[in-house]
Order: sequence, then C-alpha cells, then structure tokens
Amino acid sequence: MREEILSLIEKNSRIDLKEVAACLNISEVEVANELAAMESEGIICGYHTLIDWDKVTEERIHALIEVRVTPQRGKGFDEIAERIYKYPEVQSTYLISGGFDLLVFMEGKTLKEISSFVYEKLSTMDFVLSTTTHFVLRKYKDHGMILNSKSEDERMIMTP
Repeated sequence: MREEILSLIEKNSRIDLKEVAACLNISEVEVANELAAMESEGIICGYHTLIDWDKVTEERIHALIEVRVTPQRGKGFDEIAERIYKYPEVQSTYLISGGFDLLVFMEGKTLKEISSFVYEKLSTMDFVLSTTTHFVLRKYKDHGMILNSKSEDERMIMTP
C-alpha cells in the first residue's frame, strides 16, 4: 500500500485524500495515517511544486556542476558533500559514478552569480580538484512532467 500511495502523491502532491483512497480501495483515514507515518519516518521528506520559470517574468538560471574531489580518509565523500549542500544556492547534491565524484544542482539569478559561486566558494575548497559547470538552456521535462508541450494541430489534412 505504501508504494501505491507514494506513486500517486509523487505524480500529484495535491491529490485529494478521497481520490487516493478511492484509487486504492481503502479509507481516507488509512491514507491519512499512512501519510503521517511516512512523514514521521522520513520517507516523505517534503512536498514540492514544479514551476516552469520560463513562463514567469523572474529570471532564474539553473546549472549542473560536476565536482571532482579528494575523498577524506575514513569519511569518504559524506563530509565534503555536506559542506557543499549547506550553501543555500545549492538545490541538490549527488554522489555519482564516472569521471566526477559529485553532481551539484544550483540556481541563481544570473550566469555571473553561478560562475562566482563556483569560482569563489566551490573551487577554492581544499578537497576540490576540479569543476565543470553546465548551464541549463532549456528544460523539456522536469520531475516526470513535460514542459512547454506543443499543442497538437487537430485540423484535418486536405489533399487535392
């Protein structure tokens, strides 16, 4: 039952409890109790709204920063990742496989703001060996939702 509830609220965090209960053929009380339990256990960490910022007047720049670091003896990457994710500009931090160790997602108001963060704060940390910054130019799909979907032309094609 937990996985089914999680699947439903992951797609739509504003789904009504009645709808969840109806989909799973259980009572609203059971849904509410299960949600409360998963929140207290830290399974549900928060509820988010996905916004297409390209349709809002406020500019936001998103960047993915690959970071190569020297892991700390006996501690690995955890403390390094913690130092990085504590910055308010950082949205997400992941330990990854491949040529880099960490992947950092962040947002800022300008390219210069993000570049300054990388140059002044991130790359100057003792354990950081190198960084590569990728700026997001356009989002097509985010958190499973298609953004800027084209409306399909419903007109019939006429041939001579």
